[in-house]
Amino acid sequence: MKRFGALLLFPLAGLLSGCDLVVLAPAGDVALQQRDLLVVSTVLMLIIIVPVMALTVFFAWRYRHSNASATYAPDWDHSTKLELVIWAAPLLIIICLGALTWLGTHLLDPYRRIDRIEPGQPVTVLHKPLRVEVVALDWKWLFIYPDYGIASVNELAAPVNQPIDFRITSSAVMNSFYIPALAGQIYAMPAMETKLHAVINRPGTYVGFSANYSGAGFSGMRFAFHGLSDQAFDQWVAQTRTASAALNRDSYLELEKPSENEPVRHYASVDPDLYGAILNLCVERGKMCMNEMMSIDAKGGLGLAGVRNTVPLQYDKLARRGAVFGNDPSYVATICTAEEAAASRAASNATPTDWPARNLSPLRGAGLLRPGTESRRAEADAPPLGLLRQEL
Repeated sequence: MKRFGALLLFPLAGLLSGCDLVVLAPAGDVALQQRDLLVVSTVLMLIIIVPVMALTVFFAWRYRHSNASATYAPDWDHSTKLELVIWAAPLLIIICLGALTWLGTHLLDPYRRIDRIEPGQPVTVLHKPLRVEVVALDWKWLFIYPDYGIASVNELAAPVNQPIDFRITSSAVMNSFYIPALAGQIYAMPAMETKLHAVINRPGTYVGFSANYSGAGFSGMRFAFHGLSDQAFDQWVAQTRTASAALNRDSYLELEKPSENEPVRHYASVDPDLYGAILNLCVERGKMCMNEMMSIDAKGGLGLAGVRNTVPLQYDKLARRGAVFGNDPSYVATICTAEEAAASRAASNATPTDWPARNLSPLRGAGLLRPGTESRRAEADAPPLGLLRQEL
C-alpha cells in the first residue's frame, strides 16, 4: 500500500511540471534581485518555522499517553535558558528581515534609476535609457516611444542590456503594469504618473499583463514583451515605421474606446504632445488640462466664475468614451494665454473699460495678498484684476 501511495504522487508531479516559474527564474536584473530578496526572506523565516513544526511533532510523540518512560514534572513552570531561546531566535530573525526589507525598499524602488545592468556591470554614460510611455486602456496597452516617434498596441520591445525608463498612466480605470520576467508590478492610475526602471538581460519573448482587475475585458489585457538584440530592435523600429496608421488625438480617442482582445497594431508616427494630454485628461481639444488648472489655482484662481466652472467637472472615469452608462461628460474649457488676450483686444480695438473688473476679495481671505502680487506696495500699485471675457 505504501508503494501504491507513492505512485499516486507522480501525476501531481506531472501537473507541477507545467507551472511557469518565471518569477523564480527571471530574465531581468531587477526581477532577479527581487527573487533573491524573496528567497532569502523565506529561508530566514524557515529557520524558525521548521524547528517549531518538528518540535511540535516530537513533543506530541515523546509525551504521548502510552509512553511511560517520559519525564513527568507537573510542578515545572520556568526555564531561563528555554525562555532565552524562545525569544532571542525570533528577535534576531525579525531584525534581519527588517534590515533586508529596508534595503530592498530603497535599492529596488521602482522610481530609482538602476545602477547596474547585471552583477559586476554598472550602468555608465554609454547606456542611454530607452524611454517608454505606457498607457493602460480599456482593455489594452498602448506603448509610446517618444525618442523614435512610434507607438504600438499590445506589443512592447526593448534592447537587451539597456536601461528602460517607463512612464505609466491610465486613461480611466486603475490597472497594474506587470512583466514578471522584467520587474515587479507598478500601478497605472488616471491623471497620475508612476515610474518603473528596469533592464532585460536575456533575449526572448515574455508575457506582460494587468495584475489589477479592471472590468469585463481584464483577462484579455495581455501583451508580448520582446527582449531583442540591438540589431533586432532597430529592425523592429524600422518595421513599425512602415505602418500606415498615425497616432494623433483623433485616432487616440477612437483607440481609447473600450474593446476586448485587441490584436497587435503599430503606429508610424505619434503626436509628441499626446502622452502629456492623456496624463492631464485633456485629449479633447478645448478642454483645460489638469496641470493648467493647478497652475491657475496656485496663482490665485479665476475668481467666482472659476469656482462655478469646477462644480460640474467630471473626469473620464465616470463617463468613459464609447460606454453607454454614466452621465454626459462635462469639463472646464481651456482659456487663452495672456499674450493671446492682449492680441485679441488689440485686434478688436477694445479699450480696458470693455473688460470689467470684479472684486475678488471674498476669495482671497482676510490678510492674504492679492493673487499675482508679492508685497503690499505691489498690491496697491497693481491695476484692477479683471476676468477675460467668456468669448475667449
